[in-house]
Amino acid sequence: MLFSRNMYYWRNLSPLERAEVLKRRKALGCPWHSPPHTQGGGRFLLTAACFEHKNVIGKTVVRLVKFEEELLTRIQDCFEIITWVILPNHYHVLGSCGDIAAAIKTLGRFHGKVSHQWNGDEKSRGRQVWCKAVETRIKSERHYLAAVNYVHHNPVRHGWVKKWQDWPFSGAHDYLAAFSHEEVLRRWKEYDISEMGRGWDLED
Repeated sequence: MLFSRNMYYWRNLSPLERAEVLKRRKALGCPWHSPPHTQGGGRFLLTAACFEHKNVIGKTVVRLVKFEEELLTRIQDCFEIITWVILPNHYHVLGSCGDIAAAIKTLGRFHGKVSHQWNGDEKSRGRQVWCKAVETRIKSERHYLAAVNYVHHNPVRHGWVKKWQDWPFSGAHDYLAAFSHEEVLRRWKEYDISEMGRGWDLED
């Protein structure tokens, strides 16, 4: 239980319980720093969340619209976008690149820019807006197709809408237009996501 991968779990622990988790991690030799980013190129799922999963991106619809446009524009020079989803408190972008470290660096600069802007707008200087962006290397074609389903299903998974097409801030609309209903349904059934999305990473 103490090593639950649920992203919300830590927030619900008492100070004593948090101290126990850290004590046990230290005893097991777990790292005390963020793991290094992946090097090189390939296909990746980029994920970033607002600190404590607060709905900072989605404070207003106007902000969501502008954020989606700016994010996709900013990273397209170093990351070939396949599909994406922007939610009020986190986002995923699936694509490929020749240098993932450069893409993560670009994201970091972009996060800094919007954090400064939003904190100024809300008179919240010094507030932490983002958790660190994380990349997941796509390991196989099956992993890739499951990741497509995972990204498109994210608004449904988090309870924002009931259907993919009901969420406007997503590449699902292009995907649904590109394939027949039968093919989308086949892929959904074949490339199961029930075991994906635990913590930051995607499972094989």
